[in-house]
Amino acid sequence: MQKSVLVTGASGLIGQELVTALVNRNYSVKVLSRHKQQAESPSVQFYEWDVSKGEVDMACVDGVEAVIHLAGENIGALPWSNSRKRTILESRTKSIALIYDLLKKNPNHNVKTVVSASASGYYNDRGDELMTEDKAPKNDFLGQTCLKWEQAVSQGKDLRLRTVSLRSGMVLSANGGVYRKLANMVRKGLGAVPGTGKQWMPWIHIDDTVAMYIFALEHNGIAGAYNMAAPEQITFSTFVGTMAKHLGKPIWLPHIPKFLLKTVMGQMSEMLLSSTRVSSEKIRNAGFQFRYPTIAEALEAVILP
Repeated sequence: MQKSVLVTGASGLIGQELVTALVNRNYSVKVLSRHKQQAESPSVQFYEWDVSKGEVDMACVDGVEAVIHLAGENIGALPWSNSRKRTILESRTKSIALIYDLLKKNPNHNVKTVVSASASGYYNDRGDELMTEDKAPKNDFLGQTCLKWEQAVSQGKDLRLRTVSLRSGMVLSANGGVYRKLANMVRKGLGAVPGTGKQWMPWIHIDDTVAMYIFALEHNGIAGAYNMAAPEQITFSTFVGTMAKHLGKPIWLPHIPKFLLKTVMGQMSEMLLSSTRVSSEKIRNAGFQFRYPTIAEALEAVILP
């Protein structure tokens, strides 16, 4: 008998890969989407919801044993105005709250597990300090957004659910995201290092990202927060240099000064300038094995179109 999983944010970079992987593992996948659509696979069904209106198709949880929560506005899509910050936060917290409200109205539901995205922005700019999961969040927009996001997810414990939050670094994928944009710049001869380049940059290959979600889903001993970052800790300078070498392109441009990035990007420049040195020890001790533990191996496996 197929196990059934409900996925939010399935249209995103990670969500698309994750749904495919779940189907390949013989899961039945229910997807919450703003617009109902016909799935290409008989193992996938779409259900409508509108978080801003507090509306969701109640049938989405029928027979579901777990929820994977990836929904949230793209944090790097638009400048961080106050209204944009509110949208970024509420898209993550109100969406999971809507699902929990639905479960309360369906006391006979079968949901036992909620695995949610989070981000290494929880720690944000911490210099050379090694970030383990017990460290406090940064008292800034990214840190507090991740904190409230995780707190909203952990409310599931009141419903006797096992909850997991995975704090992801930069996801390396040929299909989109920050890596694709940076790689395209390097290929055009426009590669450059933001700031001093000495800032630590947590990263993870898309295949390991998907595998870790499934690992957290299938292992009942996994609960709470886990860092989602590869074992090899690198600086941004090392990352750009390794990427340029992999793509066979030189780095012609100098380092981009912090003041220039802040002038152009505003607060969003934090995503490139923050130094976050992340430990993966906790998830590895739980038994997870990285397919791509080093940046050289990961970039070799990312085939750009």
